[in-house]
Amino acid sequence: MLFFKRFYAILKARNLEFFRDRASLGWSIVFPVLLLVGFAIVFSGDGKDMYKVGVLNTPDKEATFLQTKYIEFVDYQDTELALGKIRQHKLDLLVDYRLGLYWINDTSPNGYMAERLLLSEQNDIAKKEWVKQTVTGKQIRYIDWVLPGILGMNMMFSCLFGVGYVIVRYRKSMVLKRLNATPVSAFEFLTAQIVSRLFIVMCLSSVIFIGCDLIFDFYMLGSYFDLFIIAILGAMSLISLGLIIAARSQSEELTGGLLNMASWPMMIFSGVWFSLEGSPEFIQQMAYWLPLTHLVEGARSIMTEGANLYDLREHILVMLVMTGVFLGLGTLMFRWDGDGR
Repeated sequence: MLFFKRFYAILKARNLEFFRDRASLGWSIVFPVLLLVGFAIVFSGDGKDMYKVGVLNTPDKEATFLQTKYIEFVDYQDTELALGKIRQHKLDLLVDYRLGLYWINDTSPNGYMAERLLLSEQNDIAKKEWVKQTVTGKQIRYIDWVLPGILGMNMMFSCLFGVGYVIVRYRKSMVLKRLNATPVSAFEFLTAQIVSRLFIVMCLSSVIFIGCDLIFDFYMLGSYFDLFIIAILGAMSLISLGLIIAARSQSEELTGGLLNMASWPMMIFSGVWFSLEGSPEFIQQMAYWLPLTHLVEGARSIMTEGANLYDLREHILVMLVMTGVFLGLGTLMFRWDGDGR
């Protein structure tokens, strides 16, 4: 009972401290919204310089259509994967030379033009007329694709700096030293800090997502519950990482540098702004060990591909392991004073 009283007192104090800081609260909400509005304006067009056509069963013979200029041809082995890209307007046309079939999204203007170009050429490979197949799907805008990255980045900064920087500030201002003289244990203090930050991050992220969704009508194929679970797991892994960085340091300057050193690689290599598909293998391997990668990829898969928690079991397992390891190390390393006590 005493544990919960002390835990609740610290939790309440930290929440009030944050929500009373209106400048920090306002910036945490306004910054990601401004980014989304900026991307919506800059990428308001389709952003494509050429047609993009998927090819199944690429012919051994030279096909006239495949020599057409200003069309990017992409080979696919998985028909379902390619059809998913047709539904989302990531491909304008999908052609199977062995079967003499082609697929088109009936809502794609670029698909219509690519179809005209295909039909203007003889199907010398299949030795028969092309057979048309139609699919339907809503186009994924760049803003739909980048949303999980922007929200994930905002959560990353809030988790890392909201735990790491605050604990160091408490240590430097002797708040931790005074708490050490009370019955509050390190476990109670750290648990309250983690729960407080998780509550703040999830509240702010939910408000931003709901508000922007009303404006932009984001593409959403999966479950909002699954998305919420992935966000919680991602936030926990990031909060735990911030705890390690702040476990002993007394210097706000050093801690700020360490937090930036942890956050910038995630901004670049975790798929926030662009996909790592096709990048060198060692880059993808490095990204795999960054917690933000699994948060962003999991959220993006739920929103744009309709994935469920079972489909994302690898991402979930990695985030759980990272959270456990980071929390364990952070708790063992934590000291009330920077001199090791």
